[in-house]
Amino acid sequence: MHESAENYLETILMLSLKVDQVRSIDIVNELEYSKPSVSVAMKNLRTKGYIEVDTDGYITLTDIGQKIAKTMYERHIVISGWLISLGVDKKTALEDACKMEHAMSEKSFVAIKKYIEKKTHAKGAKPQKTRS
Repeated sequence: MHESAENYLETILMLSLKVDQVRSIDIVNELEYSKPSVSVAMKNLRTKGYIEVDTDGYITLTDIGQKIAKTMYERHIVISGWLISLGVDKKTALEDACKMEHAMSEKSFVAIKKYIEKKTHAKGAKPQKTRS
């Protein structure tokens, strides 16, 4: 899957946590992309079975779309939090996490996540939970 498709799916998930129903215009506003670009992306995601669009234009993630979106969102939260804990400013950490979450292998992500959890437990703090 391409990084842009993962970004769209993650954005749909994030928007759905803020609003009851997501439409293409919400994605346009969130990502600051053109309406035609988002329209083409939604068509591609629908064709590939990652989203469904009802007759009113409301977008929902399919099971596989939801799985991918949650994976990207978890990576984003964990990596950005880790970078911030290392002293990276929030803006840079969020930007870098967005790039890293797509390029990193599952094996590397799991290793980083385990390392963070181990360090968190060693300090006596409760580990951060990610949304599922």
